[in-house]
Amino acid sequence: MKVKLVTVIISLVLCLGETFAGGFQLNEHSARVMAMGGAFTGLANDASAVYFNGAGLTQLSGTNIMLGTTMIAPVFSFRGVTPAVTEYDATKQYFFPVHFFASYKYNSDLAFGLGFTSPFGLGSKWDDNWVGRYLAIETELQVFTVSPVVAYKLTDELSVSAGLVYSFANVKISQKTPQTPFAGDAFTSLDGKDNSAWGYNLGVFYKPSEDLSFGVSFHSQIKYDFKGTATTTGAAQLASALPNGDASAGLTTPFNLAVGAAYKVLPELLLSADFQYVGWSSYDTLTVNFASPKKTVSSPRKYDNSFIVRLGAEYNLTQALALRAGIYYDNNPVKPEYVNPSLPEANRLGFSFGVGYKLMDNLSVDAAYLFIRNSQLTVDNSQEHYTLGNSGFNGTYNAYANLVSLTLSYSL
Repeated sequence: MKVKLVTVIISLVLCLGETFAGGFQLNEHSARVMAMGGAFTGLANDASAVYFNGAGLTQLSGTNIMLGTTMIAPVFSFRGVTPAVTEYDATKQYFFPVHFFASYKYNSDLAFGLGFTSPFGLGSKWDDNWVGRYLAIETELQVFTVSPVVAYKLTDELSVSAGLVYSFANVKISQKTPQTPFAGDAFTSLDGKDNSAWGYNLGVFYKPSEDLSFGVSFHSQIKYDFKGTATTTGAAQLASALPNGDASAGLTTPFNLAVGAAYKVLPELLLSADFQYVGWSSYDTLTVNFASPKKTVSSPRKYDNSFIVRLGAEYNLTQALALRAGIYYDNNPVKPEYVNPSLPEANRLGFSFGVGYKLMDNLSVDAAYLFIRNSQLTVDNSQEHYTLGNSGFNGTYNAYANLVSLTLSYSL
């Protein structure tokens, strides 16, 4: 019985840890930026600079407001468990994170900004009886942030910024548990939230000429102390040994450091590039405390620091119409043996395009489409056990996603 109990709890811990993996990190907080492959750190010349590089706010004048959303439609499949080649498809889901930004130019040197974003989110849902049901059935994460930012122009060419980040989050996880020698499976769910997490961001923007600019931005780690409830329903004989009641866990999102440049090649054509460094190595160990039965379980996660390379272009076809395109490469921070079906991780390529149109002098709309393709990942030494024995969850993952974003911008 103790072996079963530990297996149940450890699998819950591992699944909880995957909710903050790289695939749950969202960078799509503006249709314009998404269309340009996310390469905006060295440009930062609209209100979304609040998130991408607050120091760029000194370029703006008056009051600026942006509001939009992104539809995200991920698709996952798994083929296995090796040597079997049966393919399982996750349930199709749609997510709609919202972005809002506002900026105000106080004087020639000082600007203020406010942003609301969802930097981590998404989820996955598999059939209740699929082969990986003991690892994951449903996983969903929602992280929201509110960030006030102050930007100051030190010289005509150089600006800096600092911002405070308040964050709140919800997490939901469910999976099944084998009850051998009793018939059927137990169903275990874990719901948690944190309403008081804090962080900060910093930015530097340097524009030595009218055509060339550079930027650096930093988003700090944020520590979440999730508190919630674990619930297990199953055979009465196991009720006292399975997780039920209060549970808590501490999870830390990685820091993000981005450097970028933008260059106006022609009066109508702008090119931009970003390098984003993500400090996933801080996610070394995950610890979860269960109240009933009283148990503390720690699991090594062994994530590596990772990076994203971004390239973007914007072409002003007319004074009112802009065409945009971008591409990026996102390096997987998770070793293959630790990949979990809650959100399969792999190296990713993103291809995007979009348009921007000025409806009037102070009102514009931006639209973008992004296709993300994960590299096919075959796992042959999995540390994720999908039975009570030592059977590794080996097999092949495939995933892709379609994203459509729309943003309205208004200036006063």
